[in-house]
Amino acid sequence: MTDALAGRTVLVTRPAHQSAALVQAIEAAGGHAYTFPALAIEAVPVTDLSVSLAQLREADRVIFISPNAAQFGMAAIRAAGGLPPVAEVYAVGPGTARALHEQGVNEVVVPPGQDTEALLALPHLQQVAGRRVVIVRGVGGRALLAETLAARGAQVHFLECYRRLRPQANAAPLLACWQAGGIDAVTVASAETLQNLAALLGEAGVPLLRHTPLFAPHEKIADAARQFGVAHAVATAGGDAGLVAGLLNWFRNNR
Repeated sequence: MTDALAGRTVLVTRPAHQSAALVQAIEAAGGHAYTFPALAIEAVPVTDLSVSLAQLREADRVIFISPNAAQFGMAAIRAAGGLPPVAEVYAVGPGTARALHEQGVNEVVVPPGQDTEALLALPHLQQVAGRRVVIVRGVGGRALLAETLAARGAQVHFLECYRRLRPQANAAPLLACWQAGGIDAVTVASAETLQNLAALLGEAGVPLLRHTPLFAPHEKIADAARQFGVAHAVATAGGDAGLVAGLLNWFRNNR
């Protein structure tokens, strides 16, 4: 049954170009989605990636760490002639793999889990001494993947193809809706998104954020929310289906 979301409004904070599928999933489950992008994505100009793209041509392994990496990275890679034909392509999670498939990359290795740790456990990334690995990511991404592969003897390079930004957004309509009891749940896909949302809401909105159940597709993000002071931060399974399943389970048990 999906009536647990009937009459519930869920805040969707994904970048504008990535919110449609989650909005549709929430509405299909009987809820209403309020979209307020709390993260913006900006492509790094291809002209700034010449060194990284040259390193890519020699790569044995190419790892895409997010759907944004797949979208913006492949745009830059196509402009430079495409992926190396001999390189193995990896995705951190099924969402990134789907984004690669949409970009025409069909042979993608995906770990059974949905995080860096699961990726690093794959057999083909255990024996990488002397291999050239390019990690396609946003500017200033997490260090664990690169550090671990380098410790295993790989030559690691980055193709940092996008930047994460705090949007210029007017939060007054959202704040008014929330103060009137119009927001029942919040979804976030990163700790950075949570920080941006809090900053955009301002002092008046932070108590509302802390007292509204929050759903995130990874325990690390949910833990960051708890450290911020969110009273009910729920880690769900990954992807849109995982978030919606988490929402349904919560509201079935907390009517």
